[in-house]
Amino acid sequence: MAKLILSMDGLVLKEIPLLTDRMSIGRKANNDIQIDNMAISGEHAAVVTILNDSFLEDLNSTNGTLVNGQAVKKHFLKDGDVIEMGKYKMKYLAASETPGETTEYAKNMLVESIPVPEVVKASDPIGPSLGHSAASAVPSIAAIQLLSGSNAGRELQLTKTLTTLGKPGVQVAVIARRPQGYFLTHVEGASFPVLNGKVLDAQAHRLEDHDVIELAGVKMEFFLKT
Repeated sequence: MAKLILSMDGLVLKEIPLLTDRMSIGRKANNDIQIDNMAISGEHAAVVTILNDSFLEDLNSTNGTLVNGQAVKKHFLKDGDVIEMGKYKMKYLAASETPGETTEYAKNMLVESIPVPEVVKASDPIGPSLGHSAASAVPSIAAIQLLSGSNAGRELQLTKTLTTLGKPGVQVAVIARRPQGYFLTHVEGASFPVLNGKVLDAQAHRLEDHDVIELAGVKMEFFLKT
């Protein structure tokens, strides 16, 4: 299980295991990790964990969030990364692999084979714009089908609240299932996903039937199943 080591001025304050799919960090008491300091925004950041991987998102905080000294908005966390918020630091320690599991192989195969991802609970994992919703509130089921690459023709049903696609360290995006439909959001990578030939921005974009997504060198089609 991955965890965060919270410290200030070199003094370790607590060890925080990442027990849930999404853990919020901020000054307000309703956060999973509360840091009662005026340099910390009420809802400052969140850590989302999918399988053995976690990423950090700054929730438009006033003073910003640093990882290894660099300001970030979204960052795929690697073992040993140090998150800084004001005078507080949190060192990320990745989950150890389970017997027989090869994490690096699984990462590299995210696009090539599209294994079915684990569900992330409906909680607003990619910021306020995605809202809070239950997956069952969406009546129709959608899917994506690979159009290029060695696995062209393969299909993945989007039955989870949050489905991750891409290659960590290269380009990662998520498709969120909401009552209003399905939304694509960029998570990691210098380049943004391409939707119907148009490069997207950092906002969530609603997907329409037969939209074509280009991500990490692979082209795929989104469609609604009847």
